[in-house]
Amino acid sequence: MTEVSTTPFAEPPYLRGLPSPYYTPAHCRFQKACREFLWEHLLRHAMDWERQSTVPEHVFETFCQHNMLLPNLPAPLPVGWLKRLGIHDILGVKVDDWDYMYTGIYCDELARSGLAGPGASLNAGFAFGIPPIIKYGSEELQERFLPELLTGKKRACIAITEPEAGSDVANLTTTAKKTPDGKHYIVNGSKKWITNGIWSDYTTMAVRTGGPGAAGLSVLLVPLKDYPGVTMRRLNVAGQKTGGTTYIELDDVAVPVSNLIGREGEGMRIIMTNFNHERLTIAVGVTRQARVALSTAVQYCLKREAFGKTLMDQPVVRHRLAKAGAELETMHAWVEQILYQLCHMNKEEGDLRLGGITALAKAKSAMVLNECAQCAVLLFGGNGFTATGQGELVEAIYRDVPGARIPGGSEDVLLDLSVRQLVKVYRTEEKKLGRSKI
Repeated sequence: MTEVSTTPFAEPPYLRGLPSPYYTPAHCRFQKACREFLWEHLLRHAMDWERQSTVPEHVFETFCQHNMLLPNLPAPLPVGWLKRLGIHDILGVKVDDWDYMYTGIYCDELARSGLAGPGASLNAGFAFGIPPIIKYGSEELQERFLPELLTGKKRACIAITEPEAGSDVANLTTTAKKTPDGKHYIVNGSKKWITNGIWSDYTTMAVRTGGPGAAGLSVLLVPLKDYPGVTMRRLNVAGQKTGGTTYIELDDVAVPVSNLIGREGEGMRIIMTNFNHERLTIAVGVTRQARVALSTAVQYCLKREAFGKTLMDQPVVRHRLAKAGAELETMHAWVEQILYQLCHMNKEEGDLRLGGITALAKAKSAMVLNECAQCAVLLFGGNGFTATGQGELVEAIYRDVPGARIPGGSEDVLLDLSVRQLVKVYRTEEKKLGRSKI
């Protein structure tokens, strides 16, 4: 289904024909082309593939052939690299013209099935694993890896979380120690809950090259598939069944020193700035999932009868839908605002001024998804508690909620981080004005 839905809460305001200052005619043309492509090649099969826990391998290849995983990269795109590889447009949008509004459209459309897993099965490398190589990798490192990664000939992921350290990035324990000849790092440790890991040839990995704390962290591009010392197994998680969540063990894995991304000790900064893009794209997709859950509930309430009338005729049902709908539309407006702001800021300014806000938006989007998914499940009643039949979709979305509230920085950590970041920016500005006493 590619047509714009008229069901309340089903579509963003600009698609319902309401005026918007954010979208140009070019953005709207891309939205239509994007929706058609994603429906044909992914979304119409999404529920079947989620039931089977795997998206077929040919889907990744099809997306890469049409440059349709490149939208997961931060904007602006690496235009120089893409043109070297013969890539000049994405569904008619010149790579030179790509901005964060296009990114938002893409991420919104990618989640239109309501399921996070099918999209996550494809995009983790482009959204999270490749960007640090583009931004911080040496010229030599980029020459070795970007041609195959950007064209999808090789796959990548990002590996930060460990069994004993998730959001507490500064206390990661996976070590990377140089050999006596200085040519290799020997990596030992384990990484857990790594999206797409099981299919990836390489991972952008957070490792400890120095002492304790954030100052001892670095980022290393580590080979995975069939590489000596690397063992991977797929994890069975509650939601995002198709995401390929993986446990990675590293036993004396020899990685060339030239695979270091940035410099030793820069790991925390690289990781944290990379998180900003990750959290924003999560927030966009999660907000669309909330749309799907709530609009599906609206459709059900219009036809389901109880106590002699439809559920929609019950004031208590309308009240519940209204509360969830208000949260949803507020969240969408906030995400659009951040996307637009990033279109008019450089990377450094965006990281500084919007880092805390983006963390807060990611946390809030997951709360909104929880509200909308829970609302839908409750209104579906027993059908919403059943993994087949009429309520299958809202039941699956509800299982995806922890996958929104935990990865990319767990909810409570991000709430705290957002305020700490805002206070840090405030104090910096006060010092510039020469009036800080704090």
